[in-house]
Amino acid sequence: MGETVIGIIGGSGIYDIEGLENACWQAVETPWGKPSDEILTGRLEGVKMAFLPRHGRGHVQTPSSINYRANIDALKRLGVTDLFSVSACGSFRDEMAPGDFVIVDQFIDNTKGRESSFFGPGCVAHVSVAHPTCARLRDAAYEAARDEGIVVHRGGTYLAMEGPQFSTLAESRLYREVWGADVIGMTGMPEAKLAREAEICYATIAMITDYDSWHPDHGEVDVTKIIETLMGNAGKARGLVRRLPDLLGKTRKTCAHGCDRALEYAIITAPDARDPAALAQLDAVAGRVL
Repeated sequence: MGETVIGIIGGSGIYDIEGLENACWQAVETPWGKPSDEILTGRLEGVKMAFLPRHGRGHVQTPSSINYRANIDALKRLGVTDLFSVSACGSFRDEMAPGDFVIVDQFIDNTKGRESSFFGPGCVAHVSVAHPTCARLRDAAYEAARDEGIVVHRGGTYLAMEGPQFSTLAESRLYREVWGADVIGMTGMPEAKLAREAEICYATIAMITDYDSWHPDHGEVDVTKIIETLMGNAGKARGLVRRLPDLLGKTRKTCAHGCDRALEYAIITAPDARDPAALAQLDAVAGRVL
């Protein structure tokens, strides 16, 4: 049994949570560089929480310039055990309409050139991301959304694209009709992979803002409409987040799905061949097994 520490990565409207006690912005140093911003910490209903603005306050980072490794490392250093990603997404399904939420259970990673692992030369590891989100956290997010009165869909495949441009019509049709994706966003990867390497339970809550460019009745993505829908979604997301402490509780058992033990047998570099400099960088994310 340990203490629950809930982490939230999201936009500027998400961390303005009513009732957050002892709220304080903290700068966290990491060996991977600077996180997107300082992290807002406090307690909600007696449960520790940490909020990280993914793009930085004022939205100063693009999806590709975000330092995903520093973000996850910083949250790990603060003791986060259960991490929820809240992000705006486009929809490939009529029934997943703007304003709805989707609790993602799968990813297709179509990003290019992002650093997607904490491991590399000097310390090699291979973790499984067959099931990249934690079922326990998905259940909690779904229940919180339902209790908040949000139209929410259980399960969906998230196509992670590079951005910052939106999809061409041909790409949108490919992702929807051939690849079978349900939603599309620019930040879900490598975030989910890194959370698994850091042995943090992770779930993604996709807030639908548009129909990408495939829908014959909606045409190309309209940024003005996206922002309008996003502002409405932010209020819903704050309500969802307020319900999480009660659902997860103050104490935490070992994850039944093994998310918090992902590195148990993942590191394959022989102990005497491991690079001390690489090990020093991994002190937070892999300290349990190193």
